[in-house]
This record gives sequence, C-alpha cells and structure tokens, in this order.
Amino acid sequence: MNTHKINWKNAILAGITGTLAFDLIGLLFTGTWWDIAGIIGEKTGLGMAYGVIGHYSNGILLAVLYAGIAPSLIGPKWLRAQIFVIAETIALVWFFMFPLLGAGVAGLKAGALLPVLSMVRHLAYGIPLWYFIHKYQQSTLRNKASLREI
Repeated sequence: MNTHKINWKNAILAGITGTLAFDLIGLLFTGTWWDIAGIIGEKTGLGMAYGVIGHYSNGILLAVLYAGIAPSLIGPKWLRAQIFVIAETIALVWFFMFPLLGAGVAGLKAGALLPVLSMVRHLAYGIPLWYFIHKYQQSTLRNKASLREI
C-alpha cells in the first residue's frame, strides 16, 4: 500500500509565500496592498488584522489541501499546481466568493478585468505551491539520501 504524508512545513511555506506572491501581483496591478485582507476585515466587521490572518490562513489551507491531493493528480508537477489553482479560482472565487460579495459570477459586475486579474493572481500563488510541494521537497529528499550514503 502506497501512502502519502503531507510535509506540513513545506505546505505552510507554500501557503504563505503563495499568498505573498498573490498580494504582490495585486499590488502591481491595483496599487493596493492587502486589498483582499481589507475586504475580509471589512465584511466580517473584525478589522484589518483579522483580514490578514484570514487571508493568509486561507492560503495555507489551500496549500495543505493541494499537498494532500497532488500525488493523485496527473501531468507534470508544475502543471498540477496551476490546474489546481485554476480550478480553485473558478469554483471558489468566480462562482462562490464574487457572487457572495455582490460582484456577480466571475466578478463581471465589478468589471471585465476582474476575472483576468483574479486568475493571474492565483496563478502567481501556484508558483510557490509547485516549488515547495514538489521541487524543494524533492531536492531536500535527495540531499538527505546523499547524506545517508556518506
């Protein structure tokens, strides 16, 4: 029986750095830092600190979810991470979050560029996801194996 264990450290690093990449792309395109955290804090009435914690916790949660299902996905590992974020963006952001916020499906009521911007931001999130869940983890395992041979 083949079992897979989540590397929690790598998943948490992937979630934090992926969310940071998401926020940096947002800053480049909108000129606003922590716009999503601000919306979370405002809509919950709990303020910016809660919004930041909620935003980054969500990023970590998605990375842990991806780390758990990644071995079951097919295709090149870099593509697995991107397909995951594309599916997550469409299902959870375009069809759930945006309509919940009154922006309509894919956020089109808020503007034609919102679906494009949200997808680009999530694709940026996927790069650290690939790196920490696949690439970094593989190089760490190779280094440990080399040390055992010495």
